[in-house]
Amino acid sequence: MLTYTTLQKRPREFLAATGLTHTEFARLLPAFATAYAALYPSDQTLEGKPRQRRVGGGATGALPQMEDKLLFILVFQKTNPLQTMHGLPFQLSQPQTNYWIHHLLPVLQRAFAALDVAPERDASPLALEGAPNLALDGTERRRQRPQDAIAHTAHYSGKKKAHTDKNLLFVNETTRKVSYLGPTIAGKTHDKKAADAASIVYPSNATLDKDTGFQGYEPAGILPAQPKKSRKVGHGARVSSS
Repeated sequence: MLTYTTLQKRPREFLAATGLTHTEFARLLPAFATAYAALYPSDQTLEGKPRQRRVGGGATGALPQMEDKLLFILVFQKTNPLQTMHGLPFQLSQPQTNYWIHHLLPVLQRAFAALDVAPERDASPLALEGAPNLALDGTERRRQRPQDAIAHTAHYSGKKKAHTDKNLLFVNETTRKVSYLGPTIAGKTHDKKAADAASIVYPSNATLDKDTGFQGYEPAGILPAQPKKSRKVGHGARVSSS
């Protein structure tokens, strides 16, 4: 069974599984415990009803230690597996895994907010933080195929050849932080269209790195830095030098 104890002395595997070092995990844990206590008071059951017996009574829960709860949700966020696969190393069924994911995600979000490391959801003031060296990208991740025909078409990504969800990520290259996480949208949505809808406000003369998915996205006052494909040279041809 995968627990915090089993990974505690394996820093490389711990980083690969959670995306955090032990030091970063230790810093996050108290905020996570505080957020958990605020969302799920000890005098109430997990369903929010008044507790009939003292804390600790009854059967031991699937993730009894706070360290294991945090490990569970961090591994899910880092690896994005199917729920059945995520539950296997924690010895949880798919329904149990589904329950704990939805139970712990709000706790993790509140803990990140308390530590002021959560990405902003309002794009307007983001670029003003730090030096104006910025990067914008759209990321896709696979999702289950929608049953609805309209949603099926909207989420089918021609680039990934799969059904996906998409988010825009806005990165401050000076602080190396993801400062903005856009709303989850259908994977078929074009990057430029998503950026136009975000209405990001940039400081004057900001340098913005972006890929070809943002072709034509030219907000006023920025200095775009977009890579260009190299010109292909035919077989046997020579490139002359001057």
